[in-house]
Amino acid sequence: MAGAFQQRPPVAAPPGRPAAVGGDWTGSVTPAVAALAVVCSATALSGVVTGGLWIFYVLIAVAVVTGTGLLLRAVKLPAPLVGIGQIFALLCLLVTLFTRTGFLVVLPGPDSLNDLWTVLGNSISEVQTGVPPVAESPAMRCLIMLAMGLVAVLVDTLAVGAAAPAASGLVLLCVFAVPASLADEMLPLWTFVLGAAAFALLLVVDGQHRHEAWRGRMSGTGGSSSGGAATAVAGMAVVIALFAGATFTLIGTVGRLPGTGTAAGGGADGLGLKPLTELRGMLSQGETREMFHVRGLPDSAYLRAMTLQQYDPASGEWSVGGALSEGSPANGDLPPQPGDPGDGKTTKVEIDPVGWNDVWLPVYGKPRKIENTDGTWRFDNARGMIYSLKKHKVGPYTLETVLENPSADELRRANGSAEGVDPVYFKIDGIDPSITTLARSITQNEGTKFDKATALYKYFTDGTNGFKYSTKTEGDSNADALVDFVVNSKTGFCQQYSAAMAVMARSIGLPARVAIGFTGGYPTEDYKTITSLDAHAWVEVYFAGHGWMTFDPTPLTDGRGVIPSYIGGTGDDGQAQAPDAGDESSSAAASSAVTSSSAAPVTDTQDLAGTAPVEVTPGWHWIALVVSGGLAALLTALLLLMPRVGALATFNRLPLARPGVAAAAAVCWALTATLLIALFSWWLAVPLFLLAVAASPAVVRAVRRHNRLQSIAGLGAQAANAAWEELIAESVDRGTRIPPTETVRVAARRMARAHNLDEQGRDGLRSVVGAIERSWYSDRAEADPQLPKAVEDVRRSLSRNAPLALRAKVLPRSVLQPTVPDESDD
Repeated sequence: MAGAFQQRPPVAAPPGRPAAVGGDWTGSVTPAVAALAVVCSATALSGVVTGGLWIFYVLIAVAVVTGTGLLLRAVKLPAPLVGIGQIFALLCLLVTLFTRTGFLVVLPGPDSLNDLWTVLGNSISEVQTGVPPVAESPAMRCLIMLAMGLVAVLVDTLAVGAAAPAASGLVLLCVFAVPASLADEMLPLWTFVLGAAAFALLLVVDGQHRHEAWRGRMSGTGGSSSGGAATAVAGMAVVIALFAGATFTLIGTVGRLPGTGTAAGGGADGLGLKPLTELRGMLSQGETREMFHVRGLPDSAYLRAMTLQQYDPASGEWSVGGALSEGSPANGDLPPQPGDPGDGKTTKVEIDPVGWNDVWLPVYGKPRKIENTDGTWRFDNARGMIYSLKKHKVGPYTLETVLENPSADELRRANGSAEGVDPVYFKIDGIDPSITTLARSITQNEGTKFDKATALYKYFTDGTNGFKYSTKTEGDSNADALVDFVVNSKTGFCQQYSAAMAVMARSIGLPARVAIGFTGGYPTEDYKTITSLDAHAWVEVYFAGHGWMTFDPTPLTDGRGVIPSYIGGTGDDGQAQAPDAGDESSSAAASSAVTSSSAAPVTDTQDLAGTAPVEVTPGWHWIALVVSGGLAALLTALLLLMPRVGALATFNRLPLARPGVAAAAAVCWALTATLLIALFSWWLAVPLFLLAVAASPAVVRAVRRHNRLQSIAGLGAQAANAAWEELIAESVDRGTRIPPTETVRVAARRMARAHNLDEQGRDGLRSVVGAIERSWYSDRAEADPQLPKAVEDVRRSLSRNAPLALRAKVLPRSVLQPTVPDESDD
């Protein structure tokens, strides 16, 4: 009879009845749908941010927030602690991706928080100074990740924690409101479609959830009322949306209305611009963009986009100032500017604004005629610039302009009064007295206006006073910053230099203004290319009978600067002369100016733009990502089709077929996830991959346990075998193996003795043994209804009397050593 009680292998039998489908499936899917709604709403940012990699950062942030919420709710944490935990997980993610000083790489500490704060500060600076669509820099990705991560926390709290997904729609609406208020054009239609579809799906799931609760299919009641939460969030969302849509205009010129006055460009800043911050944004872009292609320009010259006439001593900012005049149509002949006699040889220049999209239309020199422009452009000859009330792109246009300059002697003789010049160009109230004193000391020995202006210019550029060019400055503008730059730091870029010289020129009675535009660019085939890195600011000083003359006080030594002929020499021939031989800095600048028309583009973008070079993902990375993702999808599909497609039935019956395919699919998915995360950070991808490898045995064990318990709950023909296999695995995990030659009863006694089972565990084990024997020899197809409870009693007894060590949980023996050893091993 002993043989009758021996274990026998599972026999082929009809599959057991599937486990009862119970529980709240709609509730379990709500977090995923809420996360999808956040990601779809985030696509609205495509209207104000270039590139597409940032959406992957949003996916990672939303996945971390959602996963953390699921985990913390599974352990029954209160709702407020779930939200706090999600925010902490988001902070850890930001520290891992955007700093290198986190404790154990992931956890935030004082240094990492300081570094993260610096990154976010840089992102805010890019937002304030950028010209939309802003470049997709690492700092901008950090800001987007933080913002959308917090949105995900709020939406998850409302849709899942408070069971009020309708209220979360107002939060998602705010996500659309901000870029819609900033974008110059309408957001892409597909972003609205995605956002609306995802939110509709969230409402459908919630409706089904409440319907099933009403029908009594779930143990709960469908969640608490969301009326109070919805009302509170609705009010807050409306306020935020109205405020953001009306006033959140931090990104360069975008979203700002052309003024509130009746004249063109009314308002304190004319067209509502902050040109110097916009200039700073161009120089700080993470990538170089082509702005113009210019043909017919004989020598390098500055391309002027706008001039700034008003200085605010409180903020230290220069602005367009006041309303622009109606001027004249900028399509055909143009009137001369104040002081311009209207003569001179004209040069025809063809300008193709390949990457320019603004309210300003840049021009060279003293424009006489412009062609191929539409009727929206106006020429304000008092300011010397062409503008439109609406920012838009323009096609190639032709400019006839005077590029030749008077000689230094001619400008020295232009010492008369500045009749016809707006008094605003003399106004300079509220500056620090030390600036005026310094300007007077620099020019005290100069007898003419030209020599005074030249002395100020040389004070910044001759190399003897310690001034250095650098874009790696904060670019703050206020009265104290002006004094600090001129007297102490002496390090800055064109904004500080032009602002300082213009203030000093006005302080000694010279009419001056700041001009914004571009330097000469570099030759490409039959035209010159001007890029965003050529963005520049300089000073223009007025001389009677000649108009506004260029003085560039920025000490550029990279070949981009242009030295006018009246500064380079003193003769009447109008040609540039070499600076003093002993002036090394001026020699370098002059040499750069002479060679700028043929110089190659600057390649050291780190020094020029103050930003790190853009890291390009290698091609093999993308290929490996696509291949691994494709294989993972194919293997997963094969795994799902094997038991259902007749052609795969033979392969499915092989002993290692399904485990092998499942393992291969898991490896491919792990590799795909690693490569995807590595697009953001290898520092995060490699530890996560190693963690996934280390956790894979525990995952396999958990999947097997889940499948067996599901089979047991189904009470099918295989339920008893699944119960015995699970108890054997529990025993093996605890270090006790059951030899295959032992009967079920002998094995049960060994198990009870080895793990010191209590009475409840022993009773459960006897019930399991009885169920197994009945399944082998009974004609009944169904298992004993008491089997699930008996198995659970044994597992609880094992947990009480023989708890698993951490190592046994992480590295389960039933997975790593599935082969049963000899009895001598026992």
